[in-house]
Amino acid sequence: MELHTKVLVHNSVLGFKGNEGVLLQISSDGYYEVNCVFGERVHRTLFPIQGTVLISREPEDASRLEDAEIER
Repeated sequence: MELHTKVLVHNSVLGFKGNEGVLLQISSDGYYEVNCVFGERVHRTLFPIQGTVLISREPEDASRLEDAEIER
C-alpha cells in the first residue's frame, strides 16, 4: 500500500470499524502511523500492525488485477 493513501481503519481495541484516515508511514517497529479524524479535527495516531486492518478507500482497477500473476 502506498503512503498517503486514504484508508479505512479497523481496530477492535479502539472499536474502529471503518474509520477514515490517511496512511502516513509503516514503521519497522510494528505500527501504522495514520492521520484520523476525531470530531472536526485531524489527529496523528499510531496503530499496532498486529490487530489493525487498513483498507484502501479506492478500489483496485479490475483490468490491472486480471493481468497480475499470483505467486503460490
